[in-house]
Amino acid sequence: MDWVFDGGRVSLDFVNTLRDRYADGRELLVSPAALSEWLGLTGLASVPATSDDLTFALVLRESIDRTARSEGSAADIRLLNETAAAVPLPVPQLGSSGRYLLDVPDPVPAAFAALAVDAIELVASAPLIRVCAADDCGVRFLDASPKRNRQWCSMAKCGNRAKARAHYARTKGS
Repeated sequence: MDWVFDGGRVSLDFVNTLRDRYADGRELLVSPAALSEWLGLTGLASVPATSDDLTFALVLRESIDRTARSEGSAADIRLLNETAAAVPLPVPQLGSSGRYLLDVPDPVPAAFAALAVDAIELVASAPLIRVCAADDCGVRFLDASPKRNRQWCSMAKCGNRAKARAHYARTKGS
């Protein structure tokens, strides 16, 4: 999969599972197995997801996106609050790989609760959420740069390509 983890927060990385939003969008969560893979890569859950989990994940993701961009409705805020409260979060534990270990009876709903809590904390911190300036990206990310002027989701990816194109354009004529 074309997973990206450049959002700066796990809830924004979750939003970025719908890629190419600048166009018609390209869904990465196309199956319960894809959702399971993403949750496993983030360390939020390492069990198989169901089709019901996938349906809920897509609704939650879009509520997080709208709310993070200050376009959330009362229904979006209610969904985030209810999801965050639905499952008591365990005390996070750090695994040997450096990822969270969540040992709970219902790991997928607990992962959704963790995503909702992260989104609530993100929105409450009055963040500067940007969309990558690359024409072919559209990834959302938290701009925590000192001057609050970050343009690209990742300097190693989109930023490097943009600078290379600009350099080529400058030197093309000489």
